[in-house]
Amino acid sequence: MNPLQDNLTDAVKQMTDFLTANHKATAWQLKIKFRLSSSVLYLALGQLLAEKKITLEADGIDYNITWGADAVAKQAAENANPFQPN
Repeated sequence: MNPLQDNLTDAVKQMTDFLTANHKATAWQLKIKFRLSSSVLYLALGQLLAEKKITLEADGIDYNITWGADAVAKQAAENANPFQPN
């Protein structure tokens, strides 16, 4: 593997461990806690999002990240019917 792939693999593992224990974080918290470059942070978040392990919600220039299948299912239901009141 090349250095970027190594960094990405490490970031995904660290973020998975952290989010499994805490269930919520912001992108900024993860960037600072694990000393990630923006590129590695967003590639890792993209990988976790593609694997349907997290949900992302924009909050200004930051993202709120929620871990777990329940959050993914809730977001999918909201996206399916955006006019349904919560």
